[in-house]
Amino acid sequence: MRWWSVANLVSNTGTWMQLTVQNLLVLQITGSAAATGLSLAVQAGPGLLLGVLGGAAVDRWPRKITAAVSQAVLGLIAFSTAVLIGLDLLNVPVLLALAAVTGIVSTIDGPATSLLGNDLVPREDVPSAISLGAMVHSTGRLAGTALAAVAVGAFGTASAYVVNGFSFLFVTAVIPFLRPASHALREGVRKAAPAVRGPGTDRAARVPEPRAGGRSTDASAGARAGLAYFLGRPRLVALAGITAVSSVFGRNYQLTLAVLVIGPLHAQQSDFGTVSTVLAVGGILGALLAGRLRSPTVRLVGVLAAAGGVLQMAAGLSPGLVVLIALVIPMAVVESVSDTAGAAILQTDPDPEMRGRVLGVWRSASTGWQLAGPPLLGVLLEFAGARGALVSGGLLIAGVVLIGGLRHRAAGRRAVGAPVPLVPYIRRERPVVLPSPCPSVSMVSGERS
Repeated sequence: MRWWSVANLVSNTGTWMQLTVQNLLVLQITGSAAATGLSLAVQAGPGLLLGVLGGAAVDRWPRKITAAVSQAVLGLIAFSTAVLIGLDLLNVPVLLALAAVTGIVSTIDGPATSLLGNDLVPREDVPSAISLGAMVHSTGRLAGTALAAVAVGAFGTASAYVVNGFSFLFVTAVIPFLRPASHALREGVRKAAPAVRGPGTDRAARVPEPRAGGRSTDASAGARAGLAYFLGRPRLVALAGITAVSSVFGRNYQLTLAVLVIGPLHAQQSDFGTVSTVLAVGGILGALLAGRLRSPTVRLVGVLAAAGGVLQMAAGLSPGLVVLIALVIPMAVVESVSDTAGAAILQTDPDPEMRGRVLGVWRSASTGWQLAGPPLLGVLLEFAGARGALVSGGLLIAGVVLIGGLRHRAAGRRAVGAPVPLVPYIRRERPVVLPSPCPSVSMVSGERS
């Protein structure tokens, strides 16, 4: 896990170096802000359209090999971009093609590397591993952003892509030496063995694997099985609903707080830089706190989302910059802990043979609300202003969580109060064997033997 964390730090640093200069590169080539948005959309599009297929591939292929190959391909793309920049051959069509290929590879690389990291620690430590990954991500973001300015100033734009390419190769070199924990080895054996279905099998949660009949057919059938599995688990559906509402109306602080600081609070752009720094620090503190989680639940994610909504409403009503900064720290902490808890549920709740597909479904869904969120929030800001957008968004998040919790509680009461039949219904065409406390009694076709 230490080697994997170092590799992730190197990879995140290189990725943020590239992301820092990528938009500037598009602007240099095209001179159009619309082209910059188009390149980002092209790179995000495969996650929306092919995320489920990528997750199905991760479930079928050996995880370490899949992660190593995907990292190597991403490194090759980065090196190719650097060469094209150096030869002055990079134009808009080539840039869009590279962005599309990167997005396609990322639909496989994302779930593969996420699940590979969880395989390295005991099951009870998976939330801690995820929070450690969040800290590594934040540290890599800060380091990559700072190093990008130095590298570009000294060696040019292509240097950021070269560094990012080497960071991918470093991860590729580390993966073969990673040793999975014992639970991952057991789950790998169960994944390879055929599923045994008996009277106690949960048919709503277990979806049969597609039969072999062509790669494209298997891929599409596996994707459909993953989607059916996801929709058949109320916990995952509830988690998706909470996260979607929070992401659209509560997580875009770089937009809403920027408008609030520059507008109603009449502060300077440097003051928003201070707010952004406080957000980053709060995120790291939240990741440290989330490391103490052991068995996060959807209820915890809902409570944290509602708390974030209330804090957002308070931030929208803050009279000055000092009060806003005081509120931003707990907002970032709550967001970070909620993200870690949600990721832990996604990566531990599903059956081992379905986790890649669940992450693929999540990638498709999350890409959708991440693309839809900023435009919807922009419309809300236009009509309600910064304070109105923050207050109404927070109220909507807290209200949705409250209504969902009340409905779940009412459903649980109805289930507890339902009458239990004294004699279970027995299908005559299927034998039913009673458990071991009564080994001498069995019922076959409804008759006592």
